[in-house]
Amino acid sequence: MSLFAAFKTTRVCALVSALLFAAIALEAKPLKIGYSDWPGWVAWEVAIEKQWFDKAGVEVEFEWFDYLASMDAFAAGQLDAVCMTNGDALLTGATGGANVMILINDYSNGNDMVVAAPGIKSMKELKGKKVGVEVGLVGHLLLLKGLESVGLTEDDIELVNMPTDQAAQTLASGDVDAIVAWQPNSGQALKAVAGSTKIFSSADRPGLIYDTLAVSPESLASNRAEWEKVVSVWYQIVDYINDPKTREDAIAIMASRVDLPASEYKPLLSGTSILSLSEAKKAFKKAEGFKSIYGSSEIVDAFSVDNKMYEERQDIEAYIDPSITKAMSK
Repeated sequence: MSLFAAFKTTRVCALVSALLFAAIALEAKPLKIGYSDWPGWVAWEVAIEKQWFDKAGVEVEFEWFDYLASMDAFAAGQLDAVCMTNGDALLTGATGGANVMILINDYSNGNDMVVAAPGIKSMKELKGKKVGVEVGLVGHLLLLKGLESVGLTEDDIELVNMPTDQAAQTLASGDVDAIVAWQPNSGQALKAVAGSTKIFSSADRPGLIYDTLAVSPESLASNRAEWEKVVSVWYQIVDYINDPKTREDAIAIMASRVDLPASEYKPLLSGTSILSLSEAKKAFKKAEGFKSIYGSSEIVDAFSVDNKMYEERQDIEAYIDPSITKAMSK
């Protein structure tokens, strides 16, 4: 081959390679993540505003939803990942939205509440009363655990199926004697009805409700390195929230996302136990009971089958991938 021919061939190969790389770049799409109004998920806003994903070299697109709408969008294949409770991850998976939980943001530590109308001061006083709750979701399970704590069962009350975002209006209407909801809805109910009382909360059963980032198996398999970067950014957020020097800024950013004054948003964090890396690693260890996401998910799974949310018990281990979190180090 002449020198000219060799040069020409080299140029052609280089051009083809450049075109291939350009095509791949054009095909690359950002990771689409659905998030909604819960402190452990609103926290993502810190990294969005600080542009930490860009600095980490991962392209993401966060989409803001009402909670149930985010689950529907994920199940329809419109998102690569969604922020869900561990119980709702099982429900979504059992009804067609395959997912794997790769990150535990937090566990609810008081923000999920049973709020009773004036004059009712304890769970025991709910006997024979009407209780509004979104049947089949995790608030329903919280209610059952509260009743169990005082020797009552679901048969001792009258359930009224209620959309969680209508909790305040439902309690104020007088049509029910108590509601079950998570923040901000539970707090709105307390404000809407003077004299209403929190009579049970997730602080009484910490670890019953884990809040997670659930990813489609296809996206996790094809974009694992990118998801590792997303998890790494999450722990930057945790450090920023926990650092006394930056905590107020983090709260201001989160409050702005949900159109609340920072002073009103700050108390919501106390009901959300955002996990440090070491705490998340412990929660990812297989164990029975609420201290492990495995044990908690087993309990929620049994509840969902009992309440006919889906027919068969789920393979819990198939829904949980702790490897990214466990591989991380400070």
